[in-house]
Amino acid sequence: MNLLVLLAIVLLIIAGHQLLRIIELSRGLKKTKEWQMTDTDNNMMGKAMIWFMVLFFAFFFWQVARWMERSLPPAASVHGEKIDTLWDANMYLITVVFLVTNAVLFIFAYKYRGNSANKAVYYPHNNKLEMLWTVVPAVALAFIIIFGLKYWNEITAEAKDPNRVIVELYAKQFDWTARYAGKDGKLGATDFRQITGANAVGKDTTDILGKDDINVRNEFHVPVNTEIELNMRSRDVIHSAYLPHFRAQMNCVPGMVTAFKFVPTKTTAQMRKDPYVVKMMDGINKQRAKFNKEPVEFDYLLLCNKICGASHYNMQMNVIVDTEADYKIWMQTQQKTLVKTVAAN
Repeated sequence: MNLLVLLAIVLLIIAGHQLLRIIELSRGLKKTKEWQMTDTDNNMMGKAMIWFMVLFFAFFFWQVARWMERSLPPAASVHGEKIDTLWDANMYLITVVFLVTNAVLFIFAYKYRGNSANKAVYYPHNNKLEMLWTVVPAVALAFIIIFGLKYWNEITAEAKDPNRVIVELYAKQFDWTARYAGKDGKLGATDFRQITGANAVGKDTTDILGKDDINVRNEFHVPVNTEIELNMRSRDVIHSAYLPHFRAQMNCVPGMVTAFKFVPTKTTAQMRKDPYVVKMMDGINKQRAKFNKEPVEFDYLLLCNKICGASHYNMQMNVIVDTEADYKIWMQTQQKTLVKTVAAN
């Protein structure tokens, strides 16, 4: 068997060599050199450019239609709606420019294809064209940057609503802890030297403002239509608090406190009934069923958007957006748990 395989390989090599010899001999019969392009060759390549353009654009629109349903649901925060508007404007602009420039590229490749009867014109420079394709993109980018900076300044401005909910997100490899200000509405001071198993976030035990602070893990709750002030810290490396459904992200940097504010506009229950979310979760659960996994419900998520170590992918936390009444009930439950814990210690 091995001998037959070896013989077949030798015969293939000989056949390939003979085929190359035939190609070399046939070149000598042509009136033109093989590196010289004929009008027939140029016409064929020009038409191929048009066909390629049609197929290229068809594939582009197919990609958009195929993967659009995998994108994030509509924003669930006040500022997120502005970010989505800016994003959509950018995508429409980029798509138009992409289609126009590529159409011109392929059409020009066909229109100005090689022709033995024509001679190329030497055209090295045109000031008007240079001005056109410099000024137009500059003006478009200026508008994008101006609106982007305006929204960013609004989002990152200091939270001033007296009824806001203050939550600290404490990051460490590889989990999150949320700390709520108690009835006094103020978070207690912290001291990294006091970090222990029972004091995972390093609360300063000498600060009376921190006595009523509430620590939660696995998930944290916020009320809908209320300003949420997030203060972020990190114990070890740079993490990034990423709340994709609220279009919010801010780095958590060791040794400093960063902040972000947002106003959620849809409760978790409302989001689960959104037609887009229902369709998206149906697709996810069909994929899970193929691997014999239990179906899941939609939840807002807090993720780490920095590659912070080997278990980075596990660093996530559910965010539950409640009605005002449900949030008060949940907070009362957490306060009772805190009282029982303090009494037990």
